[in-house]
Amino acid sequence: MELLTNVLMIFISAALINNFVLHYFVGICPFMGVSKRVDTAFGMGLAVIFVMVIASTLSWLFTSFILRPMAPIPVWIWSIAGGNPDTVVDLSVLSYIIYIFVIASSVQFVEMYVRKFQPKLYESFGVFLPLITTNCAILFACLEIMKNLQDPTRLWGLHEALTLAIGGGIGFTIAITLMAGIRSELDLCDVPKALKGAGIAFIVAGIMAMAFMGFTGMDRGIEQALSGLGAR
Repeated sequence: MELLTNVLMIFISAALINNFVLHYFVGICPFMGVSKRVDTAFGMGLAVIFVMVIASTLSWLFTSFILRPMAPIPVWIWSIAGGNPDTVVDLSVLSYIIYIFVIASSVQFVEMYVRKFQPKLYESFGVFLPLITTNCAILFACLEIMKNLQDPTRLWGLHEALTLAIGGGIGFTIAITLMAGIRSELDLCDVPKALKGAGIAFIVAGIMAMAFMGFTGMDRGIEQALSGLGAR
């Protein structure tokens, strides 16, 4: 029950309570650029979920075995090289380089797949599909995983890393799809000339962020309910 509760809390927090876009304000570039049509926005959300899951899985593996302080592989290599066993081996300085390489490789795989099997969707994405490479929401997920692997009191397993990635990706998809639906309706509204385009879009995004604040405390309520079930 404790494992289920922990995984569920990570998922709900990433998808709703601490939504990557509306709480941390990461991934704003595709959020604003590809949220003009619902179908395109939903397709972008699915692409982000896929890339985030792949990148987070590889990031967890690299961080667990290579990048975090006293990771097993560099410690083993250091011992073979005859290094001082008391030296703290820490390659976390390479984390940004590794994560960006992993994200870029995942995006290239997605781009090749979409271009071959979904050419219309690929054309509708335009330049924003390669821009997933610089989508800081994906890098943010990787850095969150690294943060929870550097603390020895709460080392995350792969299941927790994948839950964060799936929850964060679904939260991004929810946010960008809702934004696309609202923006499509704004075309029928009498928006002041000075606010047309990006102006009204940012105002809507701010209102959505405030609306998502209503999910605050939801995790504690669910945790208490699950604890009550476990006690029975």
